[in-house]
Amino acid sequence: MAKHAGVSKAAVSKVIRNDYGVSAAMRDRVQRAIEELGYRPQAAARALRGRAYTIGVLMRHIGLPFYAEIMTGLVEQLAESGYQAIMIQGGTQDKTEERAIDALIDRQVDGILMIAPLAGRTRLEQVAREIPTVVLGRHDRSPAYDSIVDDDRIGSELVMEHLIALGHRRIGHITFRQDQRQPADQVPRIRAESYERVMRDHGLAGEIAMVATSYSEEGGHRGAYELLSRSPRPTAIFAGSDEAALGVLAALHEVALSVPGDVSVAGYDNTRLAAHPHIALTTVDQDGAVMGRTAGRLLLERIEGRTSAVHFSVTPTLVVRRSTAPPGGQAQDSASV
Repeated sequence: MAKHAGVSKAAVSKVIRNDYGVSAAMRDRVQRAIEELGYRPQAAARALRGRAYTIGVLMRHIGLPFYAEIMTGLVEQLAESGYQAIMIQGGTQDKTEERAIDALIDRQVDGILMIAPLAGRTRLEQVAREIPTVVLGRHDRSPAYDSIVDDDRIGSELVMEHLIALGHRRIGHITFRQDQRQPADQVPRIRAESYERVMRDHGLAGEIAMVATSYSEEGGHRGAYELLSRSPRPTAIFAGSDEAALGVLAALHEVALSVPGDVSVAGYDNTRLAAHPHIALTTVDQDGAVMGRTAGRLLLERIEGRTSAVHFSVTPTLVVRRSTAPPGGQAQDSASV
């Protein structure tokens, strides 16, 4: 920026700090350069002072189990680098996420990992031009930032083919209700479309039963009650996340339906809780720890000067546990496919 303004870095620093000894003409040149380049003052200050050895992580909610898996991998990757990760919660509203992004920029982090951000591509690219950025969980690509995704089509197909192979025909799906004011979240859309496509491919279009709530325990609980109110009720439920699947299990317990004898249940994410012996949830493993480690590696490469964009896709696997079985049958042994 100093070069763009035609002044020294020291002069830029003085203008940013509103220090004395700066002429009005020089101040105007620096401020004009900041506006033309789209820099925030904090970004300009970062370029002058060097690195903070800090990675900022933006997530919707710090309590989501799958995000914990990602953070574990990220911290492992950064362990020998000298960098520390700090987390900030963006929430589910545009304004709160924007404030969270600005807070990371203002704290002069060296890189940002955004997990399933709400912001549109234009805003993400704007941030990435200031700070090395990796976006996780968004299927759109950009030359400005790196992206990491799970192949949600394959993962959803694995669940559905498993349930159909067991003999299920009435399979319900719990997806995420989209906010029309925000960019469409591609992950739940892809999972829902894959569910519908597999049902149609097997001649089960008339059995499609989908409820849009949220990827939370509360959402899964509400969705399960809605699906169970249909006649005939489904013999299997595919929840779009493990957290929603936990809500489904709670609802089934409340109405005295057994799992998997009365209703089979499958989730998505393979969080640690899914493997608990009293839950034993069949689910899709998209390996959050690998995603986190990959995000850390890509950010360090960006910080060191790489400018070409990288798109990394995880191939999911299905982990079969006791929560799924043939209609009215017994659970299968655990396995991965």
